[in-house]
This record gives sequence, structure tokens and C-alpha cells, in this order.
Amino acid sequence: MPASHFLIAGLTLVLIDLLLAGDNAVVIAMAVRHLPRRERRIASVCGAALAVILRVALTFVAARFLEVRFVKLAGGLLILWIAFQVLRDAGQPPEVEAPPRGLARAIWFVLFADLTMSIDNILAIAGTSGGHFGLILFGLAVSIPFIVVSSNLLTRLMDQYPIVIYVGAAILSKVGGDMALTDPWVKGLIQISDAARYAIDAALIAVILIAGWWASKRSRQTPA
Repeated sequence: MPASHFLIAGLTLVLIDLLLAGDNAVVIAMAVRHLPRRERRIASVCGAALAVILRVALTFVAARFLEVRFVKLAGGLLILWIAFQVLRDAGQPPEVEAPPRGLARAIWFVLFADLTMSIDNILAIAGTSGGHFGLILFGLAVSIPFIVVSSNLLTRLMDQYPIVIYVGAAILSKVGGDMALTDPWVKGLIQISDAARYAIDAALIAVILIAGWWASKRSRQTPA
């Protein structure tokens, strides 16, 4: 590949990472919010780095990965669960003592959710790189600092402005719902129109926000 084409493709990959890293940053921020600050960084970096390593392999089989039944369904349900869990804990101080294995669990959440949400990123990078391994590795590696920096900024905003938690939960509810509804197994069971999908997204957002608010209220009322 000529140097000029390599440079243009590299810059294009950076732009793709900037455009597609938003949802990933939100789910990472929600997953690590209740860890201490130092462990937040560890979970964010380790989870994103492990996801990138797996993305390198998946980039070469991205189209087939999209057709694996239950992968997107499981990822969507996990994201909905993370949104509910964070809302449930929203009334607690952001840096309460982490439970045993809290860091390892957060890394696992970040790895699985980030990986399942990165299908659009994988396909875009695979197309832009033209199959060039160096470009694929560059594009995926560059996504780590974008996602980690964005997620750390979001966790700080959540600490200062609790309303951001609810906005993040609403975003994740929509992302999780869309992911689950587009799973090959679900699509094989039912045919959903665009209007119906919007209605389901709205219902999921409402259910997660109300259930999370109610669970948070109950947790504050429960004696320690």
C-alpha cells in the first residue's frame, strides 16, 4: 500500500473511532462508576484493551460474527442490566467500598459489553483497512484512549450531576434494546417494523428508569 494511501486510511480510522466510541464510553462509565477512582482506570483500560485484542481477530470474521445467534441478545440484556444496576445504586456515594471481585466483575462487564457493542466499529475498520493487518491493529488500538478518556470524563460528570446517570441509563436502554431486537434469533422469531421498534425502545427506557429509580429509593430506605 502506498504511503499516502496508508496515511489517509489511518486518518480515516481515527475519525471512525471518534464517531463510534460514544456508546462504548457510556457503558464503560456506567459499569465502573461505583469502583474507587484508581480501580475505575484499571477496569476501563483492562476491559477496553482486552476487547481490542479480541476485535483484532473478529475483524477478519465480522460478517459471520453478526450472524451468531444469541450474541447480540446476550449483549443487549447485559447492557440493560448494567443500566438498571447503576440506577439502583445511584443514591449511594459514588466511591463506596467495592465488593469482593468488584474490579474483576467490572472488567468482565466492560469487555463483554464493549465487544458486543463494537460490531459497527469492527465492520467500519475492516472496510477502511482493506484487510491490511497493520491498519486494522492501528485502528483498533487507537480506540482505547478515546474510549477510556471519554468514560472517565463521564464518570466524573455522574459524580457531580446525578441527572447524567439517568441520561446514560436511557441511552444504554435504547442501545441494549436495539441490540437484542436485531439478534438473528430474535429476528427469526418476529418481524418488527421501525415504528414498533421505536415503541419498544421507549417502553424499555421507561421501564428501566422507573424500576431503577424505585429500587434506588428502596435501597436508601433499607436500614444499613
